[in-house]
Amino acid sequence: MEEIQQEIHVFSTRDLAWKAAGKAVEKCIEDLQETQEEIRMIFAAAPSQTGILNYLAASSKIKWEKIVAMHMDEYIGLPIGATQFFSKYLEENLFSKVPFKEVHLIRTHGSQELEINRYSDLLMKAPIDIVCLGIGENGHIAFNDPPVANFKDSVLIKKVQLDQACRAQQVHDGCFESLDDVPKTALTLTIPALMSGDNLFCVVLGENKSEAVKNTLTGPLSEACPATILRTHPQCKFYFDAAAVSKLPHAPLNTN
Repeated sequence: MEEIQQEIHVFSTRDLAWKAAGKAVEKCIEDLQETQEEIRMIFAAAPSQTGILNYLAASSKIKWEKIVAMHMDEYIGLPIGATQFFSKYLEENLFSKVPFKEVHLIRTHGSQELEINRYSDLLMKAPIDIVCLGIGENGHIAFNDPPVANFKDSVLIKKVQLDQACRAQQVHDGCFESLDDVPKTALTLTIPALMSGDNLFCVVLGENKSEAVKNTLTGPLSEACPATILRTHPQCKFYFDAAAVSKLPHAPLNTN
């Protein structure tokens, strides 16, 4: 796998990082909607994404009726209606606010095998234009934690066991009160599914992510830090706040 020079933007605050990332995604959508009748997007669900979702929801330039939305992962085992479902987060922060052409949620209450087949078919229906993602404290992208990450996965979505660091992050993020409350399994899009997107916009914020950011940008290309694979994508743009890059020796701030 060949590494590619990445476009990296660092801002003094998370709000500035969110605004810059939101503008970049908005511009990408604007360009695509001039020539495409349909734009296919995959969204991450995490506190690090809230600002970019708010920016996009407020945009007057996006033709939402052209956009088909999917998301990256979903917990298994939460009660119906639980506030921690990623689909609920995305519904509240974006999907219910603008008139998408289609929204496809990952459903984990029925047969997981049937849902994997259904979502795989949706993913294969046409190319993915845009992926909005983040990086976990353990270097995961979606729920591809180091123990289950596979750069050459043969499937597009799979059931995974969540590792301890991943589950602990959900508590750090304020999504669950304790580790015991965090589900141990989930459905996740695989790394090849995420990497198939034409344009990747990666937003990472906070000191808790600084070790993962350092490993992602400077460590060996390895499933031990799954996000390192992003260095091989020709159109992956990174947006960090200063805290997230605090362990990097040279990370100049954007001043524009």
